[in-house]
Amino acid sequence: MEFRKLGTTDIDVSLIGLGTMTWGEQNTESEAHAQIDYALAQGVNLIDAAEMYPVPPRPETQGLTEQYIGTWLAAHPAERDRIVLATKIAGPARQPHNPRHIRGAGNQFDRANLTEAVDSSLKRLQTDYIDLYQLHWPDRSTMTFGRPSYPYIDDEYTVPIEETLGVLGDLVKAGKIRHVGVSNETPWGVAQFLRASEKLGLPRIVSIQNPYSLVNRTFETGLSEFTHKENVGLLAYSPLAFGWLSGKYEGGARPAGARITLFERFQRYSKPQATSAIDTYSALARRHGLTPAQLALAFVNGRPFTTSTLIGATTLEQLKENIGSIDVKLSDELLAEIDALHEQQPNPAP
Repeated sequence: MEFRKLGTTDIDVSLIGLGTMTWGEQNTESEAHAQIDYALAQGVNLIDAAEMYPVPPRPETQGLTEQYIGTWLAAHPAERDRIVLATKIAGPARQPHNPRHIRGAGNQFDRANLTEAVDSSLKRLQTDYIDLYQLHWPDRSTMTFGRPSYPYIDDEYTVPIEETLGVLGDLVKAGKIRHVGVSNETPWGVAQFLRASEKLGLPRIVSIQNPYSLVNRTFETGLSEFTHKENVGLLAYSPLAFGWLSGKYEGGARPAGARITLFERFQRYSKPQATSAIDTYSALARRHGLTPAQLALAFVNGRPFTTSTLIGATTLEQLKENIGSIDVKLSDELLAEIDALHEQQPNPAP
């Protein structure tokens, strides 16, 4: 396993991070525990969750993912210090698909919601502290979750970033969280968080968890410079584009138990321009003797701005292949071919 520093901290995180959003929906508790066991044995130390998980979010299953992690930690108390445990607070329901069952539709990043969310996560996780606490999406209307353009919406109310950071600072002082990160954030948002931190002496964000893959390289425009100049590292999610870049949906295939097979809501990567590009990358991988998943994950692993590539799996076989991508290094020739394909069809699934 390779390790990289988490932003400006002294924490080393594994280049492959274990995503957990299927636990409690597509994966049972015992399967989740088996995934943790295997991932730790391979050197993975970052486990990423969210109070909203599993996905798709439903009132009946909300919190199960953190509960499964908690029961594993309770059974392995000596392992807690080995793990960099990350989770997230759900944001306000500003888009139709945002959940409204977690503290109501107005679940914003104020003191009451942040305090309740952290305390509830700590209880489910059965731990005294969270290493990285993230804001799952902005407390304002933005271009998140596939929205194609900035919405130009004047929100009735948003919690000021300074106020949110102030509360998070108090939670750091209380020892409940160690570091703060953002997710699904924009360049403007990152700049505001950094400015508030410097101006008011509040916690500095150390990471940003945004989508990044062969079919969604929008992070490179604007945000990648922050990782370089300000050391806000990328925790890349959906590196396999909901599994599309693994090749398992090629030719209209819908494997039993797969996410796209089970849930109609996941349409972000199934548009014709996206599936066309995905087929092209899959063919490229095979020409170079790689599986489509190996190509897709090795590409994200190799980016200079990637702190950790968050992989998710529903089977141990998938998990083994995904973690094994750490040993795949792409040649300059292959990277040039990827860039050429990207220029022909840039970001077909933002």
